[in-house]
Amino acid sequence: MADVSLADIKALRERLGTGMVDTKNALVEAEGDFEKAVEILRLKGAKGNAKRADRSTSEGLIAAVESATATTMIELACETDFVAKSDKFVALGNKVLAALADSGAETLDAALAVAVDGKTVADVIDDEAAILGEKVELRRIVRIAGDKFSVYLHRTNKDLPPQVGVVLAYEGDDVETARSIAQHISFADPVYLSKEDVPASEVENERRIVEEISRGEGKPEAALPKIVEGRVGAFFKQVALLEQDYARDNKLTINKVVADAGLTVTGFARFKVGA
Repeated sequence: MADVSLADIKALRERLGTGMVDTKNALVEAEGDFEKAVEILRLKGAKGNAKRADRSTSEGLIAAVESATATTMIELACETDFVAKSDKFVALGNKVLAALADSGAETLDAALAVAVDGKTVADVIDDEAAILGEKVELRRIVRIAGDKFSVYLHRTNKDLPPQVGVVLAYEGDDVETARSIAQHISFADPVYLSKEDVPASEVENERRIVEEISRGEGKPEAALPKIVEGRVGAFFKQVALLEQDYARDNKLTINKVVADAGLTVTGFARFKVGA
């Protein structure tokens, strides 16, 4: 049996982030050869990946990076907050994000196929998942093109990486207001930019529902059209950014805020870990 020292175990654990027992056993099996031990641990982890395939990933991080013409944002997911806050997981997120931003990938399938360090992003994630001992997956990616950007990453827990991320693309010069709107989006969670962007099928379905509710409440028939349109308007305030009441001053709509600031919002995206 190889003579494996605590210093050897500590050095390999710091390199890979593996558990004490697994690290010691791998070094013993490899007769003290670090690179062989790494291979043993990766092979063991790869087998574990298959067993973990059906596990849920409700933790993770949101990361984003800007370029001159676009901003890329990702959600990298894992199983536990213990892994989510680890240096290795955060480093993996940064590595994947950098590769995807450089590639210009816009879809999840394209992102997973991007080459990095002679492998695909999918393989890099699987390799790190094998070492981390959890299911890890790239859940979402978005690439927002634009002239200027405001990126807001929010930590819901000071010990964890950002759990909510917003990218706002805009035209104009009021950087402070643009950031405030990005913060508003993180809180208000709009789905569409304007009410004109809401699919007609969604609007008609909402109109049908609120009309049925209004009739069930016994509202006068003559008043129904006005009541229904009012409730459809409330629906737009929920889902369309420009229609929403400004989080900092609910007497103003976002439409009014951007107009007063000389801004034009050209696009946005919001991710929340696990949502």
